[in-house]
Amino acid sequence: MNKFFLLSLSILFSSLLISQTNNGFPAPNRGCLSCHNGIEPIRQHDTRMMKEIYKLGIKVGDPNGCVVCHGGNPDATTALAAHSGTPNYFFNHKGPKNFYPDPGSSWINENTCGQCHEEQTGAQMNSLMMTEQGKIQGALWSFGALEGYNHNVGNYVTKNPNDPHARLGTEDYRAYMQAIHDKNPNVYPGEMKKLPKAPTADEVQRNPQLAAYTYLRQECLRCHTGSKGRQKRGDFRGIGCSSCHIPYSNNGFYEGYDPTINKNKPGHFLVHSIQSSRNAKVTVHGITYTGVPVETCTTCHNRGKRIGVSYQGLMETAYSPTFDKEGDNQPKLHTKRYIHLKEDIHYQKGMLCQDCHTTNDLHGDGFLAGSTLAPVEIECQDCHGTTKKYPWELPLGYSDEFDTIPATGASRGLIQQLAEYLKKGTTYHKKDGYLRTARGNPFKNVVKTGDSVLVHLASGKDLVLQPLKKLKEEKRLSVAGMVAMDQIGIHNDRMECYSCHATWAPQCYGCHVKIDYSKGVKHTDWLAAASDHDDHGQTACARGDLDKHKIEGVISETRSYLRWENPPLSQNGEGRVSPTIPGCQTTITVIGKDGKALIQNQIFKIPGVEGAGEEGQLAIDMSPVQPHTIQKIARDCEECHATAKAMGYGIGSGLIFSDPSQDFEVDLMTADGKVLPSKTTTQKPGIGNLTMDWSRFVTEKGKQLQTVGHHFKLSGPLNNKTRSKLDRRGVCLSCHKTIPDQDLAVSFMSHVAKYSGIKIDNKEHQSILGKLVFLGAWGQLLMGIAVGLGLFFLGYRILKRK
Repeated sequence: MNKFFLLSLSILFSSLLISQTNNGFPAPNRGCLSCHNGIEPIRQHDTRMMKEIYKLGIKVGDPNGCVVCHGGNPDATTALAAHSGTPNYFFNHKGPKNFYPDPGSSWINENTCGQCHEEQTGAQMNSLMMTEQGKIQGALWSFGALEGYNHNVGNYVTKNPNDPHARLGTEDYRAYMQAIHDKNPNVYPGEMKKLPKAPTADEVQRNPQLAAYTYLRQECLRCHTGSKGRQKRGDFRGIGCSSCHIPYSNNGFYEGYDPTINKNKPGHFLVHSIQSSRNAKVTVHGITYTGVPVETCTTCHNRGKRIGVSYQGLMETAYSPTFDKEGDNQPKLHTKRYIHLKEDIHYQKGMLCQDCHTTNDLHGDGFLAGSTLAPVEIECQDCHGTTKKYPWELPLGYSDEFDTIPATGASRGLIQQLAEYLKKGTTYHKKDGYLRTARGNPFKNVVKTGDSVLVHLASGKDLVLQPLKKLKEEKRLSVAGMVAMDQIGIHNDRMECYSCHATWAPQCYGCHVKIDYSKGVKHTDWLAAASDHDDHGQTACARGDLDKHKIEGVISETRSYLRWENPPLSQNGEGRVSPTIPGCQTTITVIGKDGKALIQNQIFKIPGVEGAGEEGQLAIDMSPVQPHTIQKIARDCEECHATAKAMGYGIGSGLIFSDPSQDFEVDLMTADGKVLPSKTTTQKPGIGNLTMDWSRFVTEKGKQLQTVGHHFKLSGPLNNKTRSKLDRRGVCLSCHKTIPDQDLAVSFMSHVAKYSGIKIDNKEHQSILGKLVFLGAWGQLLMGIAVGLGLFFLGYRILKRK
């Protein structure tokens, strides 16, 4: 009886929800809704977007407007007929040209999303999320720099518009981007060719370097927006615009009220609603939210620089920490397991990725840009300013110089009027004006109000930010903050803010890649599957038609070790000191079709690059990065000024690890190292070209040991001058070598402290050092004055005698 009662209540509740959902549609029981009754509206019924959709829908015979995005036949009586064709009106007007299961698909969205958002859909094919040029160039570099420094190989053939004014943005922005292009033309190519096809096992047998293309196609290229990608926990998403703007849960189940969508099969969106700006409300199980959740972004941003998961405080681990109630291991997310560290301070404040990143960062500006640093136009100072200048007082290009001297010039000011394409979606009152990015575009959600900054978050929250200059004027900065950000001017002139404020960064040292062609096994070529798209905008991934896109070879990866604390420092492409993590730090093993290693644990060497001569530089990369792990309390001074790792010398100056180039044997052996058994196995095979620890990328004398951020010309280890300024190791010895009794005066003071009961804790120790600096400086100054006066008086007396 109780079960029957609960079941009845459940059915009644579901019916009410479905009824409530359908009630807002103009024709709740007609057309597509005669089957999809209960489906969520793509936007709220009373929004301008939905009103426009309904208006056009009535014009083409579908009052509910489904065909405006999906196409199809709303009057059909079978699923096959309904999911075919499109209203005749759209053949001669904007709109779908066929039935589109996913209207956001990159391959057809010019006919759907592009009806209103022509600028964004027009820019997408050249955006980095579509081309993946930087990822491709980095991988090819690790296989011996197959394309050198060029970034003109991508997922698809495309080129820049002929008209430079087609670049989305202000005139200042266009001029600035041209200047950056002129400094780094290899990163901003005019056109792009498609990645070569995957090799056969026979071709790899003749040239093992070709395995790079197998590696890229099977492992690296499943995340671009032209593909639906891997269907694993945490990786479910749509295609094109739907990659970001349609919500998918980590488990990939539909949890709405459309009875035709399977709720037990993963691979479906969470609900049929667009997530975007503050005005686009999405409701799931009675909870309404706005904006694009961070977890949508981490669907892709969980490898490489790992900025998405790091922003959430997630650091991958080789272990399986903690068990659930059934005693099972932590479930894999993005095929990895994690420990939980401190989230980025912006995440803690409730900020989504889109609250900082502009439309150009996300959609592209219509022109090719070959690495993540290339299209991203924002800097910390754009909102926070410096202790000496408000954000609007800074010149354009500040902290984004692509030079080693800070930007100068006129104040960037504010923007009073948004471009028309930026007015689509949520807009906010400008107050005193919209703040500008380092490259000259407006932040459409960040405005000046008096001496404060008002940040409108996509989630609906408003944050009032006090710039650093105002905090200084109100004496609200700590002593440490004032010293680091105000008194030591070179910090502002040469460092990224996150060099100090990113307190941890994911460091996966040594990426050991094996590509095995011996077993005849084939795996998915994700790029070929994405290129196989039909008139419905569906790729082979979306159709579940992957079998015909299998290529020879099996990829496996592992790491040497993982760290997160005390990331080292290097110079990034903008010419500023930056945290640094392993990039494509790859050793490569290729197994031929006969089961024998064609190359084993090989690190390629590239002659004549990255500080090397004909002997070549190791093609493993340390990558300057914005880790997205910002904390309010910054790293201690000693973390950088007193550790070898921060300077690029490696963990423990690189002295902890034994020579990795040598095979390591572990078995019964004599005292002098002779192995006794004849049947023995090498415990750790050597890596021929690697003679130092993975974390060591420059020597104390300044010799570069591996690639450091090779995308941009200025990227590299800190130079000798910078490292000498940074290095303050051994400071303790300068005092303690005479304490307590190696000098008469020091011995006297030590005895005074001892017998007077003075306890020298950290606070007292700092006080003593401060007094020593004060007394030493004044003593030398007064001594200099005294000597000067003495010489003057002596000279005066001599002259007077004459």
